[in-house]
Amino acid sequence: MAKIIIEGVTEEGSTFRPSVWAEMICSNLATFGSDHRLKYDRGVHPCIIDGKKCLVVARELQDDDPEAYQYIMDFAQMHSLKVARDRRDGERALQYP
Repeated sequence: MAKIIIEGVTEEGSTFRPSVWAEMICSNLATFGSDHRLKYDRGVHPCIIDGKKCLVVARELQDDDPEAYQYIMDFAQMHSLKVARDRRDGERALQYP
């Protein structure tokens, strides 16, 4: 399954602020579970890759929730964030059932 990595680094090379940007996006797409805890959408999650704050996005989100996918892609484009294909596999990769 293809996934996208959005790095918290602009195309010019500067670190994007605020540092909690990925968590904020995930929180916007999250819901509260029956245990009253916030649960991120299964198609997105924040992480650190090579010391950089990143957002991992499952491409399946584009079919499952096109508005959420477009919101994320527009955010990345508006802030000139680096976007690349996720090459991680196994346990390190986003698990999208």
